[in-house]
Amino acid sequence: MQKVFENCYALDKRCYETYGLSEDILMEHAAAGMADYIRTHFPKGTSVLIVAGTGNNGADGIALGRQLHGDYEIKLYLPFALHSDMAKVQFERATLLGVKTVDQISQTDVVVDALFGAGLNRNIDEDTEHLLHQLNALKAHKIACDIPTGVGEKGILMPMAFHADVTLTMGAYKEALFLDACKDVVGEVLRIDLGVSSLFYEGESQTCLLEKSDLKLPSRKEQSTHKGSFGHAAVFCGEKEGAGIISGMAASTFGAGLTTLVVHEKITPPPYLMHSTVVPDNASAMAIGMGLGCHFESEFLQKYVVKSHLPIVLDADSFYNEEILSVLDQKDREVVITPHPKEFVVLWKILTGEQLTVTQVQNKRFEMVRKFNAKYPHITILLKGANTLIMQEERLYINPLGCSKLSKGGSGDVLSGLIVALLAQGHTAIDAAIQASLALVIAAHQYEGSSYAMLSTDLVEEIGKLECTVKG
Repeated sequence: MQKVFENCYALDKRCYETYGLSEDILMEHAAAGMADYIRTHFPKGTSVLIVAGTGNNGADGIALGRQLHGDYEIKLYLPFALHSDMAKVQFERATLLGVKTVDQISQTDVVVDALFGAGLNRNIDEDTEHLLHQLNALKAHKIACDIPTGVGEKGILMPMAFHADVTLTMGAYKEALFLDACKDVVGEVLRIDLGVSSLFYEGESQTCLLEKSDLKLPSRKEQSTHKGSFGHAAVFCGEKEGAGIISGMAASTFGAGLTTLVVHEKITPPPYLMHSTVVPDNASAMAIGMGLGCHFESEFLQKYVVKSHLPIVLDADSFYNEEILSVLDQKDREVVITPHPKEFVVLWKILTGEQLTVTQVQNKRFEMVRKFNAKYPHITILLKGANTLIMQEERLYINPLGCSKLSKGGSGDVLSGLIVALLAQGHTAIDAAIQASLALVIAAHQYEGSSYAMLSTDLVEEIGKLECTVKG
């Protein structure tokens, strides 16, 4: 688990004022980190085109060229006049060493975008757009210095942006790198140390980046147990019964000792799933909303959902039902809500009266999750997306491991089943949401079929293999 920050200005300032590390020293370490990446992945003699901008991001790129010069074929391209003092200093040093500049973009093995970095807070001009178009067209390994050009400081993706294979971000991870719109632009995100351990550089943050190593499966180590030792998940199965059945399958596969589908009428589920017209007395957690429709009457929902004390997952159709949403006001209950952006729009309108669009939610994912948390700090919200956001009590977790295999009906039903399974086994709401989200995306990555072919049943099957395939 890594810390994430909105920006690193305050962190850099502490290095200057507390640790006596100058801007120059930090810059040399930034360049050295990028140089180490290139030296690790490409042999000597590889051609490296560095496109450097006018400010300190450009200065990082120029310093990189100097550090690689002699071992690599360096092509330093400066499309604009240098403005920052450090850029001018770094260019003077590079020139004294013999680094040559080029006056046009040409084919290369590696291209480094060092144009603007994290401070970009305006739209880029036509000349820069044309330049980015040329860089994106190159058949080269593409590296972004700190943040790809075209990604704004708040993570807003501009009409034209550099499409990186890897982003080497400086000092600490930044929120802008983890908005959904930027996922196909940033590529793999790696952090570069700036001459001081992250322990001292970063300071405190309420936002964390989840990693594969954070997954903790509900593995069974004790042997003197029985089915009652692992909880009883009750999954509401509504008009679109397939959604509830899939969720129940996921719950059972992820360790729930018993799983019962709460049904309105007779269905034919897999034989390992029970079904009942009421919530079983010994249920330890419930999930509702997946394909729910209007199957259950108000009196039934009041008795078995609203007035219940059981930990609960709210998904899908729950967000269209004000009666079910009254659960959000219950502060003595473990509650997880799992909206996708369209469902969040509906939820937010019911709760606040404010009408948002899906685009607005997507462009302000961090802001909207924090706004919800300010109103309902006790609720665990999991906002689905390419980068899933999970928040409770001012702590925000980013799961960046999502993939397009999950972009298919039924994936969310599986997620709800995983969460309710963990709730049934005694996990807290925030822990259940974190671990279920990690299990879901890791299982998806392990699916070996075509990227477009994975079904929810395939996903459940991969969930069942995680203990055997996930290392460490």
